Amino acid sequence: MLAEKKRVVLEPNPEAWIKDSLERLDIVEAPLSYEVMILSRKLDLVHQDPADRFIAATAVYYDLVLATVDKNLTSASCLRIVN
Repeated sequence: MLAEKKRVVLEPNPEAWIKDSLERLDIVEAPLSYEVMILSRKLDLVHQDPADRFIAATAVYYDLVLATVDKNLTSASCLRIVN
C-alpha cells in the first residue's frame, strides 16, 4: 500500500522487490491459525487494529522476531523486535 501511495519506492517494482527479499532473507511464513486469532484478542497492545493484532499474535505464537518500525508494535513488551 505504501508503494501504491508513493510513500516508499520498491525497485524495480513492488512484486519483484518482495520476491527478491523473500529469496535473500531468512523469512519464515507463519499461517494464521485459530490459535493466533484467539491470541490476537488477548495481547496487551496500545490499539485495536486487527491487522497489527494478527501480526503481533503470529510473532508471539510462533516465537518469531518481528522486523518493524511501527510505533504501535515496537512499544509492545510481548514482542521481540528488530528494526
